[in-house]
Amino acid sequence: ESDTASEISFQFNKHKKTPSIGSHSSDMASVSSVSGSVLSVYSGDFGSVDAQGTVEFALDYDEKNREFQIHVSQCKDLAVVDEKKGRSDPYVKTYLLPDKARMGKRKTSVKKRTVNPIYNEVLRYKIEKMVLLIQKLNLSVWHNDPLGRNSFLGEIEVDLASWDWSNRKLNWYMLKPRSLSAINGADHRGVMNLSIKYVPPGSLGPKNPPSGEVHIWVKDVKDLLQLRPSGVDAFVKCYVLPDTSKKSYQKTRVIKRDTNPVFNHTIVYDGFHTEDLKDACVELTVWDHEKLTNHFLGGIRLGLGTGLSYGISVDWMDSTQEEVAFWQEMMSAANEWIDGLLPLRSL
Repeated sequence: ESDTASEISFQFNKHKKTPSIGSHSSDMASVSSVSGSVLSVYSGDFGSVDAQGTVEFALDYDEKNREFQIHVSQCKDLAVVDEKKGRSDPYVKTYLLPDKARMGKRKTSVKKRTVNPIYNEVLRYKIEKMVLLIQKLNLSVWHNDPLGRNSFLGEIEVDLASWDWSNRKLNWYMLKPRSLSAINGADHRGVMNLSIKYVPPGSLGPKNPPSGEVHIWVKDVKDLLQLRPSGVDAFVKCYVLPDTSKKSYQKTRVIKRDTNPVFNHTIVYDGFHTEDLKDACVELTVWDHEKLTNHFLGGIRLGLGTGLSYGISVDWMDSTQEEVAFWQEMMSAANEWIDGLLPLRSL
């Protein structure tokens, strides 16, 4: 949520317990260890100061150059971050939601030692008008910290579908506190229809299976974010954290030009001891496939959501109440398919 990010990988073999877990999939086969995804750790302070003040800006769309333009004029009466020195060093940042990673952020320059900064800068996005109209503009004001711990000063969100595009004048808007939906990542990203099953070792006969198995049946996903007029080319990645081996991740085929893709894809991870279910987490993420890069659409994490994995504190053990209940039901009903319809989130 801020301007500095670092990536860390959490390797399964850091633990003393290292079960030998493999995986295979209904339309591809591989034998490898359980895998996990890279985590992004963001630095930013959302709660140290109260949002206050106003921001003046104007919006325009340049039809000739197919460019969305945000004219950021100035701010007034912003919160003071460093009370001892009576100063704030503010700048303005914008995203196009829901997929802020796709279009990226834009920023103004930093104005030092002022709560009434004047910018007169234009932030630009190359984007088709049809695509722009299914976005929201998030404009936020931040205090720039030299050490990277930037402080949130307020924001405003504009629904571009209902914006009056004949209004090209500069207007003042009240800055608001961080919304609960933004903090919790509760923006609607679609829902995943799936079933899961745990098969304990030896439960189907002597040494059958030789080790425990987690079966994941990805049926379909509904109401995905439509990033372009033709829809999305969606596929699902699956990892079992905490292992981050790239060789072991599984994925479905790509379903093209469909915001309600049907996958009907089954993945099986073996090598599970029953006690591993308390410390492992199945992460399923949905992506839009493009030639140069894939864009994240949303995901779920199935686990107990304790924040711990084999006694180590981890960010990814963060399952919601729905996800935890789904996992617990699987743990308590061996050899039975458990059905679920879970909302995707921003992870």
